[in-house]
Amino acid sequence: MKSCELCPRRCGVDRSESRGVCRMGDTVTVARAAPHYGEEPCISGERGSGAVFFAGCPLGCVFCQNYKLSRGLEGSEISVARLAEIFTELEQSGVHNLNLVTGTQFVPQIIEALEIAKPAIPVAWNTSGYETVETVEALAPYVSIWMPDYKYALSEPARLYSRAPDYPAVAKAAIEKMAELAGPCEFDGNGLLLRGVLIRHLVLPGQVENSRRVIRWVDREFLPGEVLFSLMAQYTPCGSAEKYPEINRTLTEDEWNAVLDALNESGIEDGYVQELSAAGTEQIPAFDGTGVE
Repeated sequence: MKSCELCPRRCGVDRSESRGVCRMGDTVTVARAAPHYGEEPCISGERGSGAVFFAGCPLGCVFCQNYKLSRGLEGSEISVARLAEIFTELEQSGVHNLNLVTGTQFVPQIIEALEIAKPAIPVAWNTSGYETVETVEALAPYVSIWMPDYKYALSEPARLYSRAPDYPAVAKAAIEKMAELAGPCEFDGNGLLLRGVLIRHLVLPGQVENSRRVIRWVDREFLPGEVLFSLMAQYTPCGSAEKYPEINRTLTEDEWNAVLDALNESGIEDGYVQELSAAGTEQIPAFDGTGVE
């Protein structure tokens, strides 16, 4: 990590000496590792998803619900050996999969830990979608479930809320590569996802057209059964959203219904749709070091 280019920002920072745009150095930092039940049913199942929440984030959305975590303000530094132990402990607890949440800034260490642990359960890569194709390819031998966000199809909100006007093009390329590598979705006899891509989209206040375009792209790009699509209504003002009055609120019923209309008019059939009542902070886990030390 002498000249880091793991994420699309390609900041070139020597992370052994200072922190990158992701706000992390070169030591793995984790804030929670425990069964998680708040994912889609095909991920959480009955026994939960073994979620490992990494500190830092290459994207850094102003409205992030895990704001302190993504800004590197929470979490404990651990060794690669300890990370491998965490993977094994979660697997032994009976979770359905390992769910690696926002780990782009630690890809080399995560790969090393996976080589040590050699999990027999599926590994899920839970990401903002802001990934380089090279990083996706590096992860391919280890990851069978890809869980990318596709936050923005429009450059302006990507610039305004994530300082990433290139997000639409970058995320499209990354998701296309994930789908190519994973192939069509595969499930076990209980409906749990074993392999495939689950694209998530969080609808933002005032951004109905952005959501329409996200839906249009997914509909146009993928055939039925190729990917799952999860439309999310849970937006709750977090982080520094109070500095942006237009998003310092939850969705209106009219906004949500307009996006639902776009989904219903599309050919997308496979996936999930939240209820408008999903907004709130109840599902945000406590980043208290559970399962880390």
